Amino acid sequence: MGNTEWAWTGHASLEADTAGYKVHRMLGDGTYGSVLRAQNKQTGELVAIKKMKKKYYSWDECMALREVRSLRKLTHPHIVKLREVIREADELHLVRLYMYQTIMALDFMHKHGYFHRDLKPENLLVTRDLLKLADFGLAREIRSRPPFTDYVSTRWYRAPEVLLRNPSYNSPVDLWAAGGIMAELYTGRPLFPGSSESDEIYKICTVIGTPTSEVGVVRLLALYSGAEQTWSRQRRTEGVNFMLAVLAWDPSRRLTARQCLSHPFFADHTAALQRQIATAIASMPSTTPLL
Repeated sequence: MGNTEWAWTGHASLEADTAGYKVHRMLGDGTYGSVLRAQNKQTGELVAIKKMKKKYYSWDECMALREVRSLRKLTHPHIVKLREVIREADELHLVRLYMYQTIMALDFMHKHGYFHRDLKPENLLVTRDLLKLADFGLAREIRSRPPFTDYVSTRWYRAPEVLLRNPSYNSPVDLWAAGGIMAELYTGRPLFPGSSESDEIYKICTVIGTPTSEVGVVRLLALYSGAEQTWSRQRRTEGVNFMLAVLAWDPSRRLTARQCLSHPFFADHTAALQRQIATAIASMPSTTPLL
């Protein structure tokens, strides 16, 4: 590859190009990582990228690796040159990014007097880092007088009060659905895939316990420990605590969308999330108003 330089990234994936580089093909695959032939999108320069198979959840973890430390110190014509270290977004960050935007959309809706009633993954449209809530065919005004239709939302994301035919349900049904979606983002499978309304209630009880039970924390922690062993306990617990706060049997005990935005799962990352969203919005093509 001639005067090829070396870029290093802390995540192994061939599904998308690494930031700033166009991946051409794999050159080799080893125990700890894959080596890719790539090209700098701006300069056209060819590089070799080593993509690590292990995930690293902090910049410090990436920079502390012996391979990175040694290559940063060794400069010689016959030793590969380390050009840069790239840390790609991990799954936990993407879950946080998408859920933050979902909750912001719900907060705006609820503040303006509407609730969605059909929140599900198919109604969340994602382009790069930007998420938009769609399909308002079942939306109702919060101040509308009940009874409301009892057959709303896809069963797997339907709140208990709807399953139990409470005609006075309201905006908390959207937060229940958001909790189910977040769980699905983590694991890649629905949290409550009931085959009927009664089976749906059974599956809810299986995961978070009965309305008077307090075993939900234990069960959800066990579920997500199996999903990703490399999360730190603190990060895993923050996510689980958030889900439990919106997956409460009693709708009056669920966090509101506004309260969700202040939850520790989001609160310590708000500035970074808002910057990333602003960048995504700025990069989107402009649209022409219908009127």
